[in-house]
Amino acid sequence: MIDSLQLTAKYKVATPVNWQQGDDVIIAGSVSDDEAKQTYPDGWESPRPYIRIVPQPR
Repeated sequence: MIDSLQLTAKYKVATPVNWQQGDDVIIAGSVSDDEAKQTYPDGWESPRPYIRIVPQPR
């Protein structure tokens, strides 16, 4: 849980309820697409328009 909170604070991402260290994370909804493109230049997977999934930042 602490790892999840630290990721959220540092990288503006959210973690699913069953998240474990190393799993993919979700870019927070408060982050615009333009800001996300700067932070994640390789892009993201978007199964829904409001969900943007990226590998866990290191």
